[in-house]
Amino acid sequence: MSDKQEPADELAGSEQPFVQHLMELRDRLLYCLYGIALAMALLAIWPGPSGLIDLIALPIRAHMPPDVKLIAVGVFTPFFIPLKVLMMAGLLLALPWVLYQIWAFVAPGLYSHEKNFALPLIIFGSLLAYVGIAFVQFFVLDKMFGFIQNFTPESVNATPDIASYVESILSLYLAFGLAFQVPIVVMLLVRFELVTVAQLKTYRGYFVVASFVVAAVVTPPDVISQLALAVPMCLLYEIGILGSRWFARISRNPEADADPAKSD
Repeated sequence: MSDKQEPADELAGSEQPFVQHLMELRDRLLYCLYGIALAMALLAIWPGPSGLIDLIALPIRAHMPPDVKLIAVGVFTPFFIPLKVLMMAGLLLALPWVLYQIWAFVAPGLYSHEKNFALPLIIFGSLLAYVGIAFVQFFVLDKMFGFIQNFTPESVNATPDIASYVESILSLYLAFGLAFQVPIVVMLLVRFELVTVAQLKTYRGYFVVASFVVAAVVTPPDVISQLALAVPMCLLYEIGILGSRWFARISRNPEADADPAKSD
């Protein structure tokens, strides 16, 4: 038996009363709301709610006649839809701040080696979400509406409703933003030893099938948008496999790597 003492737990004595946890959670939620409100205020100044609507309408307007505009069927649609878009844009702009507040809330309960990889994951996850949304805005929507317009008969004047259009593209933003988190999920699964890299390679075929099933469910019924979601998910799965071994190594607990034979 070794005479050396076990290293002290760095989280020992850091426990806080339940009420203090609730107060900390309240403060972090307020900070999130303040950040979102500030982002909305900035976006309301420039480019403004109308400017945001014009921006997200660019993909469909590019495939509509110049004299045709989106219509607002509901009485209050011209007010509520720009406000809804402003809120969603404010949340996206403040996303890194919101994720930082989540990290700051859980950080006191993390070990040093866990803190070292938690913050980079938050940053990487935010970037992947932005990339997914940009991919929808600048590629998927243009190809999707071009594909759909080719099936519109010449006797039909396509004048989409702005409310249904915004709801459709917001659902695509959410779907792609979440789908682009595949590498994060894969690396965390390997890091916490729920699966191994060898198992992930074995499950590759199942994931490809699952990707196309998910794409068929969450995207509109056109081939372009379904392929645009399923193919990146498969590529991101491969990126997750490549990065999982490296991530598991750099995020390993140094104390867990100590050789027990050396302490005998």
